[in-house]
Amino acid sequence: MERYAGSWHRPEVFAGYVEALNAEALEETPRVEGWVPNTTLWYVEGDTFLGRLAIRHRLNPFLRELGGHIGYAVRPTARRRGYATAMLTEALPVARRIGIGSVLVTCDTTNTASRKVIEAVGGVLEDQRGGKLRFWIRTGP
Repeated sequence: MERYAGSWHRPEVFAGYVEALNAEALEETPRVEGWVPNTTLWYVEGDTFLGRLAIRHRLNPFLRELGGHIGYAVRPTARRRGYATAMLTEALPVARRIGIGSVLVTCDTTNTASRKVIEAVGGVLEDQRGGKLRFWIRTGP
């Protein structure tokens, strides 16, 4: 994002950013060592950006321990309106199509709002590690 931040307003720059995000889902795309392919989804209402979600296609040791398959964020002005729950719910079939039967989703032990979101979507607490709660959610029947 830092690469694009100063020039979002230029259509060709924004298009390049979207192209780079889409390429991250491809196995053959070069990436930082230790990173895995991931699919980025945006949550919008009309033309208003509400949040984003990343589905990591597989777990490496760090993600298995602390990061999980899915990370999400809701813009501050849209929080506490149910968007995080909707985003996570709608991401599960996408994760299933990628080939993930159950996703690991983590949150800080002190993040009560995120814990409630994960539990509302069916998250089952496995354990707590490194200041994170680790939940598993089935992506389909």
